[in-house]
Amino acid sequence: MSPRRPIIALALGALVLAGLGLRDWPVEGRKAVAYANGPLASYGLTLTAEGSATVRLLPLPSLSLSRVRVADASGPVLLEGDHLTADLDPLSLVSGRAPVDGLTLDGGRISDEASAWAGPLGRLREGGRGGLHPPRIVLRGATLGDGAQARAIDLDIGWPFWSGAVALDASLTWRGVPTRVSLTRLRPTDLIDGHRSPFAAQATWPGGSLAFDGTALLPAEAAGSPSLSGRARFETASLPETLGWIGCEAPLGPLAGAFSLEGAFEAQGRAVSWPVLRVGAGSAVLEGAGAFSLGMGEVPRLSAQATLAADRLDLGPLAGALVTLLADGSAPVALAPLSRGDLDLRISASQGQVGPLAVGDLAASVLVRDAAVEMALNRARLKDGILKGRLTLVRGADPTETDMRAQGGLDQVDLGGLMSDLGSSRWVSGPLQGQFSVESHGRDVAALVAGLGGRASLAIDGGALSGLDLTDVIHRNGGLAPGALARRNGRTGFERAAVVLRFTDGIGEITEADLRGAGVAATLRGQVSLPAQRLDMVALLAPRQAAEGGRTVRIAITGPWDAPTAQAQRGDADDPAGQTSSLARMRGILQIPAAIGLPVDIRAYAP
Repeated sequence: MSPRRPIIALALGALVLAGLGLRDWPVEGRKAVAYANGPLASYGLTLTAEGSATVRLLPLPSLSLSRVRVADASGPVLLEGDHLTADLDPLSLVSGRAPVDGLTLDGGRISDEASAWAGPLGRLREGGRGGLHPPRIVLRGATLGDGAQARAIDLDIGWPFWSGAVALDASLTWRGVPTRVSLTRLRPTDLIDGHRSPFAAQATWPGGSLAFDGTALLPAEAAGSPSLSGRARFETASLPETLGWIGCEAPLGPLAGAFSLEGAFEAQGRAVSWPVLRVGAGSAVLEGAGAFSLGMGEVPRLSAQATLAADRLDLGPLAGALVTLLADGSAPVALAPLSRGDLDLRISASQGQVGPLAVGDLAASVLVRDAAVEMALNRARLKDGILKGRLTLVRGADPTETDMRAQGGLDQVDLGGLMSDLGSSRWVSGPLQGQFSVESHGRDVAALVAGLGGRASLAIDGGALSGLDLTDVIHRNGGLAPGALARRNGRTGFERAAVVLRFTDGIGEITEADLRGAGVAATLRGQVSLPAQRLDMVALLAPRQAAEGGRTVRIAITGPWDAPTAQAQRGDADDPAGQTSSLARMRGILQIPAAIGLPVDIRAYAP
């Protein structure tokens, strides 16, 4: 016989066996379910199947069931699926391991009832010491509940018998956002035995990421929460969007943008402490310590406390956002979006920056409660002086309305240097001091401005006006020397200049305003309208020695406050026939410069 014939016969036999091994062979459903239910029964779970059951021998033995359901012994259904495949390991029977090497569920539905999982998880904790478990569990295309929260879940959990560590990898769509989650190094047996287990976890989504590296410890009581410790890092391109996506809210959330948090943490239940904390908000980076806690309820309320410090703090983006908000008169000022959480924040910085404006020795605080927001600038050094301020917002009787109170003061601030830093000419210089206290009530920015009431005062001792010689203006009976403004070589020194305004319904009435120089005396009367952004004032100029009833020059300053017009009346103050002529157009004297975030100019007192 030719030696080729046995080889051909063996090859044909192998093909026949392979064909038979790759074929699905129907088996009795009850026996198949009982066999696959073996690893689950020890945890009080029951497997049922309404469809057909088949067995395949190659490449590895496997048992397939259709239309399956896994339920707790007490009745709640935990898992439902279109197709369940159990990989069989005959050698496991000899070694005493679970006869099922792996479970794969296709098209599954996972119960989203937390109470339904309480019993199985408790029994898993008790029964896990025996080590009887499938080495691998796979879910493909699963949904959580009705799929509103999570869908398209692909989950792969591996716990090989030769390793004490579990590895988990999952991809899913959580509330419409594709997300990936991974867990490694977790040792369930150590946890069940009451020991700490290392773990590393990470979640990523298009707008950010969250990572943990630390240890975990299960509580003594099964109903308790695990304690975690280690290091964590969270970063997102938009904090409000991320908080809305995960279903959480934070105080002052709408004002936040890009945000990151990193440091050492200790978590117990719903409370997390951060003995070492690094926070990034926009371009600002602060370091310190803090603590977070999450309340109970359907929408848990976040409470945060932190003490943070920085060598350099850029406040430009925040100042720009606030000014932009205030520029929109229809912007609502209801506190509900800002006070959806509690916050107690203390901030300090060696140097703060708002565009070109630098402050030193900065100390500030932010306090947010359910019905109130308080922001305080406790101390800041500004141009050789001190600056302080406090803003308090309280929810009104109507939740859409807000009561606003603001107060503050400055002392010995170099006004000329301040104006120079802001991009303006130093048309006035001297040590500036002043204070203000105002309040209002409304439901939008326009209503707050229109209802503003209170008092403000400013004073300069030993200052000067640059570019304008008021003595020469009086000498020329209200006129200017040709080219005087262009040359800007005039100067008016004064011993003291002070102004006091009393605000009612957004209109600031000048109750006192005087300037006293070596050769000139000036007073100012009129109004400043905040709603209309307009000036209507009259300045009276007289020689110092003739201030008590001598000849005076009247200068009317009127128009929008970003470009008012000054007109001088020539003749005696009581002469109605006196002629008037344009003195100057004062552009930009009350504008906020573009340097701190708004596209506007600020120029000299007179161009």
